[in-house]
Amino acid sequence: MRDLTYPPIIAIAKTGFRALGQTIAMSGTERVPRTGGVLLACNHVGYVDFVYGGLAANSSGRKIRFMAKRELFDHTYVGPLMRSLHHIEVDRGEGNASFHTAVDYLRGGEAVGIFPEATISRSMDIKTLKTGAVRIAAEAGVPLLPVVMWGTQRMMTKDHPRDFSRGKTIALSVGPALHPTGADPVVETEELRQALVALLDQTVAAYPADEQPPGSWWVPVRLGGSAPTPEEADRLDAAEKRERAARRAARKAETN
Repeated sequence: MRDLTYPPIIAIAKTGFRALGQTIAMSGTERVPRTGGVLLACNHVGYVDFVYGGLAANSSGRKIRFMAKRELFDHTYVGPLMRSLHHIEVDRGEGNASFHTAVDYLRGGEAVGIFPEATISRSMDIKTLKTGAVRIAAEAGVPLLPVVMWGTQRMMTKDHPRDFSRGKTIALSVGPALHPTGADPVVETEELRQALVALLDQTVAAYPADEQPPGSWWVPVRLGGSAPTPEEADRLDAAEKRERAARRAARKAETN
């Protein structure tokens, strides 16, 4: 694919990282193959995950085409940028088109990124995953790499104020490749989830202790933090969905 926008965007992002005095701690990025289709399944803890997720392919010199919700593509300014970067539009109500686009990209030798949790995890732990990641990888016949980002939630996530203060560490870890066959997407999805959980635990354990004191709001309860439990996070997610549905209904009523 012809990339006119991606190189300057990468340069701008790296300049931003330096301006914020961030330490980017990466491990396992050598696992991203330099050629051929590969699907990267990333955890999702913050709104800036798209920006940092691309670093997973940094050492391989590749550009990741992320699967992202349609609302971003509908935005006046963000939409043209997303299309220029050749990211993949996902309609949550009808995912067949994005599924086939991702498979085509992968068969064409591209690196594709997906967030199989679908939404930001308020618990900061790995949520129940959608089966799309393993189904896409199996259909395209490409390796599936688990990827964990950590620290991005400290900057911008749900239910907390933005914090772009200097000196944060952003960690990114890439785990060993999985090779889904598609024989049992549910079982293979759980294997992916367990791989992400193990990778998350390793990443959290390696994170600078002075930046991650016990009881930190952005660390899972099971790892000594005070983030909502998975059950509490589910209730918050459900309430958010109800509020969104109510706003949509109200807007629709106003236009009728």
